[in-house]
Amino acid sequence: MTGITSYGAYIPLTRLPFSVMAGKPPKDGGPEKAVAWADEDSITMAVTAAMNCLQGVDRSSIDLVILATTTYAFAEKQGASIVAKALDLCGDVRTVDISGSLRSGTLALQQAMDAVKAGSARQALVVAADCRMGAPRSGIEMNVGDAAAAFVIGNDKVLASLNTVASCAKEMMDIWRKQGDDFVHTWEDRFINEHGYIDNTVKAVRLLLEKSGKAASDFSKACLYGPDARSHGTVVKQLGLDAGQVQHPFFGKVGNAGCANVPLQLVAALESATKGDSLLLASYGDGADALAFDVSAVAADAAVRRGVAYYLERRRVVDHYGKYLTARDLTIKEYPPIDDQGISATVQYRHRDENFSLQGQVCACGTHQFPKGRVCVRCGQKDQWTPVTYANASGEVVTYTFDAFFPSPEPPTVVTITEVKLADGSAGPRIHMQFADASAKDMEVGKQVEFVFRRIHQVGKRPNYFWKCIPLDNAAVKGDAA
Repeated sequence: MTGITSYGAYIPLTRLPFSVMAGKPPKDGGPEKAVAWADEDSITMAVTAAMNCLQGVDRSSIDLVILATTTYAFAEKQGASIVAKALDLCGDVRTVDISGSLRSGTLALQQAMDAVKAGSARQALVVAADCRMGAPRSGIEMNVGDAAAAFVIGNDKVLASLNTVASCAKEMMDIWRKQGDDFVHTWEDRFINEHGYIDNTVKAVRLLLEKSGKAASDFSKACLYGPDARSHGTVVKQLGLDAGQVQHPFFGKVGNAGCANVPLQLVAALESATKGDSLLLASYGDGADALAFDVSAVAADAAVRRGVAYYLERRRVVDHYGKYLTARDLTIKEYPPIDDQGISATVQYRHRDENFSLQGQVCACGTHQFPKGRVCVRCGQKDQWTPVTYANASGEVVTYTFDAFFPSPEPPTVVTITEVKLADGSAGPRIHMQFADASAKDMEVGKQVEFVFRRIHQVGKRPNYFWKCIPLDNAAVKGDAA
């Protein structure tokens, strides 16, 4: 039996209340959306969701990595390879990008299922992440949000197996973003929703019901894409679904996360599922996909797994719309950014293990070192090293400083020397890294932290990635203003 064997999610800590978008103060308990901050994008969100998904999974068994996104920074350079490297997966892993459609997430799931069923991959990692933008203060901006979801597909210890699939394709200029566009564009809402989203989604689901021999009432949860809450409700009504069957679409909490929207709902449904449940998925984009899953088991670590429930409890409110515009680089600048080759590709290649995988080394004498070198600082031996990856470890801030010159929407930037804590509790290397997901007032010596993959800068008008430290337990962060 082939299906989902593990899952995880990531929702950015930062929330933009609708009241702030309207120029008013944050409204406690009011509608909001999740926004990737200045150092986040679809790749960083994908890596974090995948790290949550891979907890307890033998990474050497991952043969295939599929990244689904419509908001990758490069038109010609694969994103899945960056994700695989950041996760320190084996060099012989196959990597695939699926883009260009809001159905990319469900298409990636189907491709992974087919690969594992065919035996061309033992286990496949599927990550869907999107960071779409609407024009400032537009209706699209209010509806879209940022998030990522990840799944491992395999044949052993399956949590949910794919039962039936139905699809339909339809060419329609309804939602688009041309090469170089920052914002999503749409045609007139009523026309595109009625003849595009609603018609196709209902058609695909009814085709699935016909193929599976099931009725809509047979499903425990329905995870349905929706461009907005009203259109989503219309599809629910036309399919005859009860309110209790419908997985929350996250409007007013996260927003429409693009190709990650339905996968994110699937993670939420799996978190509350019980054995024997049936799950219905329907995604839209140049047609529609409908998928039916049968839940065969519940994750043993469901209570502590970092999924949708975990991240919905983590929130840091943006108290001024201008901070959001600055974080997303939407403000007018006096001079345009320099567009050149940026950081030397040769230097990046030499340091790829440290930069992307947070990989250091341990000497034969037991000394850990980061960044890599040839001579041990303790015993003096040369080239007696074994690679060690620290991305999944925790750490402790030894010292820090405030940098008021490094570009930031919330200056100053906090820069730390963080000591890695090894699995046995002993001290590892000390690493120079920035502090994220909190303000300068939250910093103190001895702060317990964990590591996240983030964007450091955009030199050469392209993302340059490294690792940052964040407070170890962000679940306690609620309502602090950004």
